[in-house]
Amino acid sequence: MKRAPEKHLTLREKILENIRDAIISGSLKAGTKLSEPEFAERFGISRTPIREAFRQLESEGYLTIVPRRGAIVREFSRKDVEDFYAIKSILEGYAARCACSRLTEKDINRLQAINDRLSELAENGDIKKIFRIHNDFHELFIKAADNEKLRELIMSLVNRFQRLRLTSLSISGRMQISVQEHERIIEAF
Repeated sequence: MKRAPEKHLTLREKILENIRDAIISGSLKAGTKLSEPEFAERFGISRTPIREAFRQLESEGYLTIVPRRGAIVREFSRKDVEDFYAIKSILEGYAARCACSRLTEKDINRLQAINDRLSELAENGDIKKIFRIHNDFHELFIKAADNEKLRELIMSLVNRFQRLRLTSLSISGRMQISVQEHERIIEAF
């Protein structure tokens, strides 16, 4: 049996993944100040890749960088959460409406296969794998909308609130609800 090639991460990607995982798992709590020198020492590298990782994590919504104070693990307010999901539902709803006339039977079968896989993983799957597959579901119909500007807007918003979405999907029972919501979307298509 042939093995899938291993993905080799760059140093920056390893640092990103390490810090992102620590924030998601709660090891680094909201409000925690992160120090470039401490992380540089921990990883045995210069501060430049740490600074780049912090900037990337800021763009993904994990950190807030405050001039002359450093990086702080971002905390989402209730309003942040409500605003994000309100905007996401409007944009994705429009994408779904646009996609309706463009989705093929093969696309709808693919949506069903993705959702069936999510249903299997919902019980005890790896949250990162669930998250990737969950994104595949949404990306399929967003691409089918055939509106590049809309896709860019949605992806920008989703990337900025990636931590919030990942945390949401890790809540016990949330993935099962998401699978049910996807079933209704598939039926509508």
